[in-house]
Amino acid sequence: MITLARLVRSAAWLVAVVIVAGIVLVLLSANMSNVIVRDIHDAASFLVGPFKNVFSPKGHKAHIAVNWGLAAIVYLLLGSLIASLLVRLAPRGVVPARTAAA
Repeated sequence: MITLARLVRSAAWLVAVVIVAGIVLVLLSANMSNVIVRDIHDAASFLVGPFKNVFSPKGHKAHIAVNWGLAAIVYLLLGSLIASLLVRLAPRGVVPARTAAA
């Protein structure tokens, strides 16, 4: 269970890193015709699908930063919550039974 919790937490961090990388690329006006930039942006855009248009600030960069930032925070919080629950469900160490002293 603890290994599963670590995997969940790592996956949440990986998703958040991809989203933050997408935000940084948009804020820095990276060249979207570059394959690496486009792939990171597309992956981040896919991951933030449910969070599109939650807020409507003016300007494309502000819109991306706010909504995608919200998505990254939610992924981290949910990943940490799920990982914590998995750790709590993990069986505790078994204490060996005492032997009777003669």
